[in-house]
Amino acid sequence: MIWHVLGMLLAVYVGLALLLFFFQSRLVFYPQVDREVFVTPAQIGLPFEELHLKTADGVVLHGWYVAADKSRGTVLFAHGNAGNISHRLDYLAMFHRLGYDTLIFDYRGYGNSEGQPDEQGTYLDAEAAWQFLAQQKHVPACRIVLFGESLGGAVAAQLATRHRPAALVIASSFTSVPDLGQQLYPYLPVRLISRIRYDTQVYLQQVSSPVMIAHSPQDEIIPFTHGQALFAAARPPKEFLELTGGHNDGFIFMREDWVKALADFLSKHTEAGCGH
Repeated sequence: MIWHVLGMLLAVYVGLALLLFFFQSRLVFYPQVDREVFVTPAQIGLPFEELHLKTADGVVLHGWYVAADKSRGTVLFAHGNAGNISHRLDYLAMFHRLGYDTLIFDYRGYGNSEGQPDEQGTYLDAEAAWQFLAQQKHVPACRIVLFGESLGGAVAAQLATRHRPAALVIASSFTSVPDLGQQLYPYLPVRLISRIRYDTQVYLQQVSSPVMIAHSPQDEIIPFTHGQALFAAARPPKEFLELTGGHNDGFIFMREDWVKALADFLSKHTEAGCGH
């Protein structure tokens, strides 16, 4: 009898592990959440340029370029794993108020972008956005700030290993998908079966640009310890900004002192980055 029960438990365990292995993309990417791009920057009074960026593997991405009145630099924004660019208008408003042009794009499979999301694809997507700024807008690397929220933190960090932006800002992100997954599913061999990595912590060790890490102790999705570990991994110069609130309501634009801390950080490094 006991062997029968143990056999059933083992079968259930293996079944759960197999489900996690084959369907892990659906646990990481949520392009279907409010897929429609339902508003544009025009709704908040910001003139913008509609972008269609082609990646190295031929996928066409949708994005927006919002120019500031007197630009102090350019923010390349990589968003999280759910929703699309139309859910990030607050960020566009904040960066515009601070005097920064902003390029925001949807990963493949998100919003109005073509394709299906996957890890390597999102890296190609960010590279296409960088190349647009470099080749079409003629923005030097020393004037570009990479800003990544949640999953976008990993995307931005990986991009910063291939270029040298003026600064890298990572908000509410994780050390890696296997690390976070193991915490969410502690009884499954997540580290062994994870095909999606997003090794933010490893990437940060290779980034030579100034880094700001922002995280909230009340983040209910990505524990605060991930933010602390990312900060420890980053090379100096680096700063840590402690937020408050949950994962989806503790972001930088919600309090003026956070905005000021971000503004001071960006100003210091965009002005110093080009030798001014």
